[in-house]
Amino acid sequence: MLLNKRISISYFLKIIKVDVLIIVLFSIIIGFFDQNGFLENISVPLGVTAVFGTAVALLLAFRTNQAYDRWWEARIIWGAIVNDSRTLIRQTVCIFNKEHENYESTVKEISNRQIIWCYALGESLRNQPFSQRVQEYIDSNEIEAFNVPNALLVAHSESIQRAKKSNMLNDFQELQIDSTIARLCDSMGKCERIKNTVFPKAYSILVHIIIYVFAAMLPFGLFDKYLAVQIGLTIVIPVIFIAIEKTSILMQDPFENEPLDTPMTDLAETIEINLKQMVGDSNTPQKKKSETYYVL
Repeated sequence: MLLNKRISISYFLKIIKVDVLIIVLFSIIIGFFDQNGFLENISVPLGVTAVFGTAVALLLAFRTNQAYDRWWEARIIWGAIVNDSRTLIRQTVCIFNKEHENYESTVKEISNRQIIWCYALGESLRNQPFSQRVQEYIDSNEIEAFNVPNALLVAHSESIQRAKKSNMLNDFQELQIDSTIARLCDSMGKCERIKNTVFPKAYSILVHIIIYVFAAMLPFGLFDKYLAVQIGLTIVIPVIFIAIEKTSILMQDPFENEPLDTPMTDLAETIEINLKQMVGDSNTPQKKKSETYYVL
């Protein structure tokens, strides 16, 4: 996620450099041939170009809006994960029978598992190998499952059942905690839906082609007395459209380990700090400030 800092221009230029190079070369070549008489008889009415440009702008507005909706939904889901993680530990701390001999160990067990769950979910959504910390937890607890975050939620439920059997909580209290685990499972499913639902490729290709068609028409609809002005406009306007399109492409996939991602790792660190403080764990990490223009 981008922070309120100066954005790296080089990052965006790296994304659109190929398109910019193509448009620059096209503009210079068309401008040269137009000025030397080869294409001077070809003219596109400015009204046609304006209508086509308006259509491109509307398509890009729709494209960007749909991409932002996906990004914002992902951020809302992780906001719910933060809240439900705190709720789960608050429930265990306050509801479990504090006089029970296994109270402290059970609460810390669930807290630690929830912290690992947050990191594991973020890493699995980004298709990354599990970090050393998560992998060590998986190995030590002999978790063998295709979906590790789901297996951790199952382990939560099993811990709650054992606590109930040992009279640490009653039926109603078990139901309350189970509903919180269900909400975490629901949030995980929503993240997986966004991750596995591909934005329609045909629409993306169509928008990209239309931008290039507009870029090809533009120099023939401009007043060509001043070559520098013609080339400059032929470059700047299509590049702006390309930049908007590329930004929407990055936003539409919020779990790809890119600067525009949902900051799952950062949120998992926040959850870890909160949960450890709630259970009285003295080994609470300190959150570091990002040295870049984004957090992941």
